[in-house]
Amino acid sequence: MAKFGELINVERPVLIDFYTDANDAENTLEILRSVVATLGDSAKVIKIDISKNKILADALRVKGNPTFMIYKNGEMKWRQTGFQDANTLIGLVQQYV
Repeated sequence: MAKFGELINVERPVLIDFYTDANDAENTLEILRSVVATLGDSAKVIKIDISKNKILADALRVKGNPTFMIYKNGEMKWRQTGFQDANTLIGLVQQYV
């Protein structure tokens, strides 16, 4: 995986979904596909498996699954743990476009 700082230190907003395969009951993949289809190149969407990136998840204090974060220019703008629908995520990301 690329260095986290390189992923988030960009001018466009970055939506990150921290998840685990073992506990992804809501399976956010289809939701994130809708977000990508709507936002196109105006934002970046990334899924990060908590179990494969434990040091990063611990450093960011990710305790729940899923945990969503929005970064812009390397700064966290929004964070929420728990299921989010596509329209909510789209609206949140559009605030930072």
